[in-house]
Amino acid sequence: MHENLGEQLTINDMARTAMFSKFHFSRVFQRVTGLSPGRFLSAVRLQEAKRLLASTSLTVTDISHRVGYSSVGTFSSRFTSSVGVSPTKYRQLKSLAPETPYDDALYEQPACGPVRTTIRGDIFSPLEDQPVFAGLFPDRIVEGRPIRYTILPKPGPYVLEDVPQGEWHLMAQAIAPGFQDPLDLVPGGDAAVCVGRHGPISVRPGTQTKVADLSLRPMRPLDPPVLLALRDLLPVNVPQLTH
Repeated sequence: MHENLGEQLTINDMARTAMFSKFHFSRVFQRVTGLSPGRFLSAVRLQEAKRLLASTSLTVTDISHRVGYSSVGTFSSRFTSSVGVSPTKYRQLKSLAPETPYDDALYEQPACGPVRTTIRGDIFSPLEDQPVFAGLFPDRIVEGRPIRYTILPKPGPYVLEDVPQGEWHLMAQAIAPGFQDPLDLVPGGDAAVCVGRHGPISVRPGTQTKVADLSLRPMRPLDPPVLLALRDLLPVNVPQLTH
């Protein structure tokens, strides 16, 4: 996938490369990564688009074609829904200095009706004393707006309140000190970025407080890319957690 982002890859192509049947390949891939091959490929394409937007002067149209989209409109729509901002806005945000205040209104957590439950627990990370992002998502990938999120100054207890009814995945990430851009890690993975997942966590009517502890580990090549623009969720007084 990483070597052929601009090609129109099919599941048959991937299965043939892996020397599996299409159905066996799809089952194994989903079990290992948590996503279907097509969903994973889409995430890898959007992650490469983030890198190109942040590090080159290519136009949005050129970038969309480089990562396999024939329609710039489709690319822009999928990028916005996954990253949280448009390609143009993402490029602007990546150029902001760390001390620049962020517009909190862009990242308000959505109102979801009455209080349902609270999810709390402890997050453990090999990157001690580094900020940790933790959020609830409907799938096993950090994309779109989290239904609830928190940013801890370092690993430890967390609380997510007013969690609505549904099936949620708790996703968390921490980045090593001095590291500026985890996009550089793809596709090899590195101990500079640690990730973790817990779930699905079921919230039903009448559910009481739920406890979900989470241990972070170094990111691996088969972990789904982090698409949400986490950098821009940070308040000004928290050390940078870029992505």
